[in-house]
Amino acid sequence: MPAVQLRLAQGTPCWVSLMTDDLDGARAFYGRLLGWTYTPGPTQLGAYVRAEVGGAPVAGLGVSTVTGFPVQWTTYFAVDSADRTAQLVRECGGTVAVGPLQAERAGRLAIAADVSGAVFGLWQGEEHPGREAGPEPGGPVWAELITPDEEGAAVFYGAVLGRPVAPAGGGSALLVDGRPVAGIRPGAELRGHPPRWRVHFAVGDVGLTVRRAVELGGRVLLEPQDTGRGRVARLADPQGGHFSVLQPR
Repeated sequence: MPAVQLRLAQGTPCWVSLMTDDLDGARAFYGRLLGWTYTPGPTQLGAYVRAEVGGAPVAGLGVSTVTGFPVQWTTYFAVDSADRTAQLVRECGGTVAVGPLQAERAGRLAIAADVSGAVFGLWQGEEHPGREAGPEPGGPVWAELITPDEEGAAVFYGAVLGRPVAPAGGGSALLVDGRPVAGIRPGAELRGHPPRWRVHFAVGDVGLTVRRAVELGGRVLLEPQDTGRGRVARLADPQGGHFSVLQPR
């Protein structure tokens, strides 16, 4: 009998996905940087693969089918009903750009934007429940929204996801069962960039990862620095997709 797949609790960041204009280049870059291997994934939105570490899926990479759409990582939140939560997004002042639609038997998804324009996803897991963030190298370890309207974002995500948002470390944190699962911070550092959910991948050595990223054609956006969660650097892949790497404490 197959193992039962349990859906993650509503509001938990459960998946990250890169939309890029060079899937082969992205596969090569992240594979060599984070040790990823790949398997085929759902193709409703175009060519798409799942990245794995040690046989466990950690992220998705796909080809953007929208002309002019920036190369970027999207954070998905687990929901009990993608259709119901998408309607809440609209009622709370956000927009729904894609879906809700069925991703084969993996689950049901929607791609939305909050009141300030930050893009995020909704995932109603079925055969593929997603992956909760953790400290294992190569996988997502933290999600953080950088926004010019922290207060508005806290109200929006609290209402849409049905979870409390509490003050935390100079910003706010989305809580699931009393523990922080994602951060919301004011965006003084945006400097012309739109609000965005920033994806953090766990690594064993930030300095070594930064040097390797540059060797592979990436760029350093923020040199390694110590934070409350560990040592962090912000990078861009060769196609321009921004992401962070975190060496947890």
